[in-house]
Amino acid sequence: MVTQARSFRLGPGKPRDVLAKAVEMYNRYRGSEARAKVLRIDGDRVYVKIEGSFCATCGVNDWVDDFRYVLEDLGIEAELERIIEPPDPQETWRIGVFRIRGTGVQGS
Repeated sequence: MVTQARSFRLGPGKPRDVLAKAVEMYNRYRGSEARAKVLRIDGDRVYVKIEGSFCATCGVNDWVDDFRYVLEDLGIEAELERIIEPPDPQETWRIGVFRIRGTGVQGS
């Protein structure tokens, strides 16, 4: 059985509140090495900047993908579409572009 991906747009209210909670949780548990900040919401895509000392470690992209797991823990189905890397590899940030596929959050 093939299922089609549906388009999902984050409207005002609870889904955006859940994004704020996801940032809070991510930063609470990873804040000594990485910090998240929502830069932009564009339809069903969320741009999240992750920065910190994690960039000096192996598996740097795993730190970005971890934000997806936090979203899922809060009831938002998302996929990491791409990672935008800085022009200088010594810079300590990455931007994750997450596509929101759905939410179990009321008011969405």
